[in-house]
Amino acid sequence: MRGLVGHRHQAFTLAAATGLIGITFGVFADTSGFSLYQASALSVLTFTGASQFAVVSVIAGGGSTAAAVGSGLLLAARNSLYGPVMAPMLGAGRGRRLVAAQFLIDETTAMATAQEDREHGRDAFWFTGIWLFLFWNTGTVLGVLLGGVLEDPGAWGLDAAFPAAFVALLVPHLRTRPGRVTALTGAAIAVVAVPTTAAGLPMLLAAAAVGPGLWVAARSNRAGGDSGGVL
Repeated sequence: MRGLVGHRHQAFTLAAATGLIGITFGVFADTSGFSLYQASALSVLTFTGASQFAVVSVIAGGGSTAAAVGSGLLLAARNSLYGPVMAPMLGAGRGRRLVAAQFLIDETTAMATAQEDREHGRDAFWFTGIWLFLFWNTGTVLGVLLGGVLEDPGAWGLDAAFPAAFVALLVPHLRTRPGRVTALTGAAIAVVAVPTTAAGLPMLLAAAAVGPGLWVAARSNRAGGDSGGVL
C-alpha cells in the first residue's frame, strides 16, 4: 500500500505539471488560428504533446495537412517502441489494450517501468495515464480560452514545464546501472543527431539507447544482481 501511495503521488504531481504544458499548447494553438474544438480534438485524439506542437507549427507556417500529419506521425513513432515493453505488464484483454494504446506515451511508460514489480507498474501506468489525460485536456481548454491573455507562454515560465517534466521522468531511472547506461547513450546520440538530422529523427535514433540498457540489465540478472525496475 505504501508503494502505491508513493508512485500515485508522483504520478499526480507529474500530471499536474503536464497540465501546464497543456496550457502552453492551448495558447499556441489559439494564437496559430486553431479553434477550441480543433485544439481539443488534437489533445483528445492524439494525446502526445510533441506531435501536437508539430502539427500546429506546420499548419501555422502555411504547410499542408499532409505535411502536418507526417510530422506528427514521425514524432509519435517512438511510442510504438513502448508496446513490446509494456504488453506483458498490462496483461490480456482486447478492450483494455485498445485503451492502453491511447495512454502509451513517454510519461506513463517511464512511471510504469520505474516500479519494483509488474503489479505496481501496471497501477502506475493506469493512474498516470488517467490523470495525465485529464490534466492535459483541461490545460488545452484553459490555454485556448486564455490565449488572448497569455500570448507569450515563455513570459510566464510555462515553456520550462516541458523539459522539467522529462527530467523528472529520467531521475528515478538514474538510480540503476541500466538506467544510467541508457541515459548516457541516449544523450550521446542526441548530441550528434540534433545538429545533423531532420527534426523528429533524433527522438527515434535516441530510442536505440534502450539496447545497451537492456544488455546491461540482462547481464546483471544473469549475475544475480539487481537491475532495478520491472525490466
